[in-house]
Amino acid sequence: MATSTTSTGSTAAGSARPMRADARRNYERLLTEARTVFAEHGTDASLEEIARRSGVGIGTLYRHFPNRHAMMNAVFQDALASLLQRSRELAGAEQPCGALVEWLRAIITHAGEYRGLARALMSASHDESSALSECSVPMREAGQRLLVRAQESGAVRADVSIGDLMQLTNAIALAAEQDPGDPELADRLLMLTLRGLKGETDG
Repeated sequence: MATSTTSTGSTAAGSARPMRADARRNYERLLTEARTVFAEHGTDASLEEIARRSGVGIGTLYRHFPNRHAMMNAVFQDALASLLQRSRELAGAEQPCGALVEWLRAIITHAGEYRGLARALMSASHDESSALSECSVPMREAGQRLLVRAQESGAVRADVSIGDLMQLTNAIALAAEQDPGDPELADRLLMLTLRGLKGETDG
């Protein structure tokens, strides 16, 4: 996952008002340490530990990130941008079904980067109030475009929904997380799933 910091021209809550220099430094330190702590301990890691490593109090952390999902949303913006860009690159692929499969595989890889992320994404898909929905909504829209194109080509059944596919990819990532000794598990599960997607025409 890329590690460039989120733009500091606005607050973590999305306000257009620029942050003060000290607040901006705190925000950037918190994001940097959150990436490190999440990578080491998973997304259920202690927020107090992130604040401690950042050299700030827990109150400062909560001023920037009111809850865990808000922090996760900020941490994963780079990966989100990369996945959305990849969906745009695949939009004109000659084989629409292949493009959809490649994108789903990229999502599974992303969801597997941090322990606990797949479970959090599954939960957020049912909770529009979650800050993580800011990730899931554009992902669903991008995936829907690839899915429709694959369906129009006849390669994917018409009754397949992007919501089901997103839940399946997160479930596969979660299963792979539970069995880290089998690095090929996620891809095998994805291929097994896709056998149920195929329509009459191979895309």
